Amino acid sequence: VQLVESGGGSVQAGQSLRLSCAASGRIVRINTMRWYRQALGKQRELVAGITYDGNRNYAESVRGRFTISRDYVKNSLYLQMDSLKPEDTAVYYCYADTVAAIYEYWGQGTQVTVSS
Repeated sequence: VQLVESGGGSVQAGQSLRLSCAASGRIVRINTMRWYRQALGKQRELVAGITYDGNRNYAESVRGRFTISRDYVKNSLYLQMDSLKPEDTAVYYCYADTVAAIYEYWGQGTQVTVSS
């Protein structure tokens, strides 16, 4: 399974971006999908996740501003990012796993830059 992110870019504070992640290849049942991010000089952190059943969780820093969703038919993951802040600047990575995380997959990342 390959994960390919898109939708990153440079915006000003307060604006919005929508990230997409498309899964391709030999698709098995994907269980949990997540977005992580890594800012320069910092550790990778969880931004948001969504289970196969549709349960969502968010990092406290993005709750109320970001919305995660997925398309089960297209095997795609999305992240709607509103009211962006400079501290949201990072490389955003898509993650997917199978049941019991037997297999884990990562995308190559997409850069999001928010200027003040």
